[in-house]
This record gives sequence, C-alpha cells and structure tokens, in this order.
Amino acid sequence: MRRVQIITDSCSDLTPELMERYGIDYAQMNTVYEGKTAPADLAWANEDAHRFYDIMRRGGRITTTQVPVEEYNRVFRKYLDDGCDIVYIGCSLKQSGSVNTASVLAKKLMQEYPEATIHCINSLRASIGEGMLAIEAAKFAANGASADETAEYIKGRRNEVLEFTAVHTLDYLKRAGRVKASSAFFGNLLGVKPIVIADADGEQAAYKKVKGRSASLNEIINLLNEHIIGSQDQTIYLIHADCHPEELLRVKERIQKEIPCKNIHVSYIGPIIGASIGPDAIALLAFGDEVTFRIGEKRS
Repeated sequence: MRRVQIITDSCSDLTPELMERYGIDYAQMNTVYEGKTAPADLAWANEDAHRFYDIMRRGGRITTTQVPVEEYNRVFRKYLDDGCDIVYIGCSLKQSGSVNTASVLAKKLMQEYPEATIHCINSLRASIGEGMLAIEAAKFAANGASADETAEYIKGRRNEVLEFTAVHTLDYLKRAGRVKASSAFFGNLLGVKPIVIADADGEQAAYKKVKGRSASLNEIINLLNEHIIGSQDQTIYLIHADCHPEELLRVKERIQKEIPCKNIHVSYIGPIIGASIGPDAIALLAFGDEVTFRIGEKRS
C-alpha cells in the first residue's frame, strides 16, 4: 500500500517540533505589510511573534493571502514524485479559499499521476484546531490506514474539535471579514470581552460576552471543562497572540488544577490567524462534544 503523506497549511499553527514528530508538511500562505509580501513561516521565535503583534498594537495593518497554486504544486509534487498519496487538511473555507485552490490542482495532478490519490479536506477549523486534525490524520495513517480511510476518519472528527477564544475586541476579525459586522457590535461595548468559537460550519462566531479580561479567561476554561471528553487522554492546546507569560501561567495552572489531561501544549497563534484575530488573544482547544451551534441560532 502507498504511503500517506499528511499536508496542512500556514493556518494550522503547528510548531516545527510537532510537524517533525508526526511527519507533517505544510504549504505556506503569505503575509503582506506595507506592500511587502513574506512567507507565513511557522518557525516563529519569541522575538518574531513579539515584533509581529507589536506592529498591530501600534495600529499597523497586516493582511494575508491564500496558498499560491505554485506552492501547492511544489509541495504536492514533492510527495507524488516519492510515490505517496496525499491527504491535505486545509483551513476552514469560511476563513480561506485555499482548499478550493488545492482541490482544482489535485484533480489535474491525479490525471498526471493516475496511480495517486489526493484528498483536500475543509477542516472547518483554523489555527491549532486544523493542526490537531492533521496530527490525528498522521497517527491514523501511521497505523496502516489508506488515504481514503484517513480522509473519511478526519471528516468525521472535524466538529469534535472545540475552540474557545478570549479576545480583547472583535475589530480585527471584523476587518478581516472573519465575523459578520453584526457580531462585532458587542465586542465594542465598554469592558466587554467576547468569547469566539468555530461553529459547526467553520464560521468564526461571537458565542457570548463576558465583562473583563479575567472573567473571559475563566470562561474559556469553564467552557472547555464543560465540553471536553476523555480529558485524561488528551493534550490541551493553549495558544496565544503574544500574551504576557504570567497570564499564560495562570491559565495553565488553573487547567492543571481543574481539568486532568495528559499534557498542555503552549504555543503561539501564527501569522495568518494572528493577522485576523489581533494581539493578546488566548484560545483553548481540545476534542470533545460535537459542535452543533451555528451563527444565527438561538442558544438554549
């Protein structure tokens, strides 16, 4: 049976260490600042992340691009030439059109490589939520699953990825077109800190509002604790947009106290998602209850 290569993109926020551990590769998107385009490299040092988010704190506007077709062509051919099948897990289509670009190219490449299988999957998630699915795909394929089997497995797990994010404001997400204008309104009320989730369709949804930063951090921990399943066998992902180390430590210590888990992974929100969500965001992610909430639906 052909080897299955898992590929993701810059939105996945996987660290180089995680990609090396699980044999995952990624296709790079780009950031644009002051007319200069740069690859969205996930090998971020602390100073890189701090410099990036400080630009935004000073009012600078960083925009992003999809994965160029030439980049997909480079990465896909690398593994097709090595005799691999490919499962590409891309950013939610509600946040990037990259999966569509990859799908068009995949059809052409499968004509050129008729023995190969390429699956391009809309993860319904972004950031490390997308990365979590890539890790699960890599583990599943490593146990002998085919590309077809791996793709079906991951499609069935997409809405098991929980994502609870505390942000200072929804202005960055609104500006980037990641939340609807109506959703952004309560994020501008004095002292209100929105809690953002990924809904069942992969849309960024302003799920609830909390008064104050401390309360918003407590709330994402409470939400994770309420909805996580089998926490003791899981890694909980604590990702952030250049937050203060003491604040991160407080969140981590409370998780350790209240949610038994195998490990807590702390890392940065990378350049693509960071450009949309803004500095000082903190998100908690793990697998749990199926996400059924959709924007516009009333919560019970």
